[in-house]
Amino acid sequence: MRRAHARRTATTIREVSDIVVTTDERPEGRQRSAEEERLLAQRRRDTRNKWLWRIAGYVVVLLIWEYGFQAIMELIAGRSLNDALLPGPIRILQTIPDIWEDGEMLSNFGATLTRIGIGFGVSFIAGALIGLFTQNKWLDSFFRDLVVVSLTSPGLVWALTGLIIWGFKPLGWIFAIFMTTFALVSVNISEGVRALPKDLLDMAKAFGVSSIDRQRHIVIPHLAPYIFTAVRFGFSIAWKVTVLTEVFSSNKGIGFQMRVTSQVFQLDEFFTWVLSFFVFALFLEKVVLQRAEDRYFRWRQEVAT
Repeated sequence: MRRAHARRTATTIREVSDIVVTTDERPEGRQRSAEEERLLAQRRRDTRNKWLWRIAGYVVVLLIWEYGFQAIMELIAGRSLNDALLPGPIRILQTIPDIWEDGEMLSNFGATLTRIGIGFGVSFIAGALIGLFTQNKWLDSFFRDLVVVSLTSPGLVWALTGLIIWGFKPLGWIFAIFMTTFALVSVNISEGVRALPKDLLDMAKAFGVSSIDRQRHIVIPHLAPYIFTAVRFGFSIAWKVTVLTEVFSSNKGIGFQMRVTSQVFQLDEFFTWVLSFFVFALFLEKVVLQRAEDRYFRWRQEVAT
């Protein structure tokens, strides 16, 4: 009887965990109420206004860059700045097709993303394990200072250290990415584990829910926000550190192209690589990572404040 009761309890937990709640869902055939229509229209207006203000911000910055900066320089210094020193957005846009046709854009972005994928993949696995290990007070004492050093040290220190020890070998940039990102993952996972609902876990154990079901339906859903936070912050740091290491210790990649173009004084190409870096970083953050997070947490109701 106890086993049957435990199976029924585990089934109930699985059924409850599979329920997806969204603000737009409604039973088939039922019309939205006036209040629901009002809230939906308000949400659409808020989304439209948010995008309009975001686009306006980009337009203002680009206009100041193209036309306003020269006027500011003339006002402050009494002379205009040479276009070769600070090319405007229009000139940079004209440079992009040349780099794309040469095949440099795809090959260098591919090299940078490969380094990020390998380095941050190793860092995430190690950081997650350390975050779990720190629940033990002895292991917490063992790793604590290493985590603090990683959190407080600038990425430049580890990039130069990797260059000195390994030169242009892959271990150099893997070491730099690992030392600057694993602590972010470790701290987030550790805090998530400490915040686990002990009463819910105790209840599941009391009703005989298996360890696998507890991990799947309680632990992992609880840790998901902490994992996504660790991925987003860690990936952003890994992205910057990877480009930094390429400036010093690589013969391919976005950072390498920035170094070469600045050394030969091709500043239009230099700023093209810089802007490409910004645009691609925003694409990965807003389109890839943000959409993955929104899809996973689609069951959450949006709370209007």
